[in-house]
Amino acid sequence: MTLTLNSRAGPVEILRGVDLSVAEGQSVALAGPSGSGKSSLLMVMTGLEAATSGRVVIAGHDFTQAGEDRLASIRGQSIGIVFQSFHLIPTMTAIENVALPLEFLGRADAFEHAAEALASVGLSGRHHHVPGQLSGGEQQRVALARALAAQPKILFADEPTGNLDGETGKQIVDLIFGLHRRMGTTLVLITHDTKLAARCERTAIMNDGRIAGSVHAAAYV
Repeated sequence: MTLTLNSRAGPVEILRGVDLSVAEGQSVALAGPSGSGKSSLLMVMTGLEAATSGRVVIAGHDFTQAGEDRLASIRGQSIGIVFQSFHLIPTMTAIENVALPLEFLGRADAFEHAAEALASVGLSGRHHHVPGQLSGGEQQRVALARALAAQPKILFADEPTGNLDGETGKQIVDLIFGLHRRMGTTLVLITHDTKLAARCERTAIMNDGRIAGSVHAAAYV
């Protein structure tokens, strides 16, 4: 699979011949330095960016054959995404933020599932707080609850601790891996931190838009 984007200087190859398979229920890290293509690959894998060539099959759906409406539906039902920036709507409460994607799917039980998701990340007492009333760690927990509320098959986490202090970041990582094990959700973690990557079953090492190698967790210990 390739991704080429246009710039003022001409076409730029962002991803070059990427070939990656992730088994259902597996945890995989995409590791590598800044600019290696990790986040671009996440954008393609979540259907937020279209590959220039090749096939992208996620949760049994061929993204290269799906239109925008179909991609949005697949994301809503099968994919959860947690970004470094929390991307919460500042005027909406925690439970409203979590319920919103479910409401877009037409779920009558949106707030019921939102409450369950908030409970799973330890925020049962924060339903009616807006993001400005929450700490950074709590906001990332809300973002995680939102990503998991529809019980997606795959959770993508792009540098989820990048805006958090060390101890809060560790709590979020522990929470992500705990939920991954409990729910059986496939986890794709984007990180430049090799210690964090080592918590995954496998690490795909990216460099210059390619997957330069693959390391299993046992190799780190």
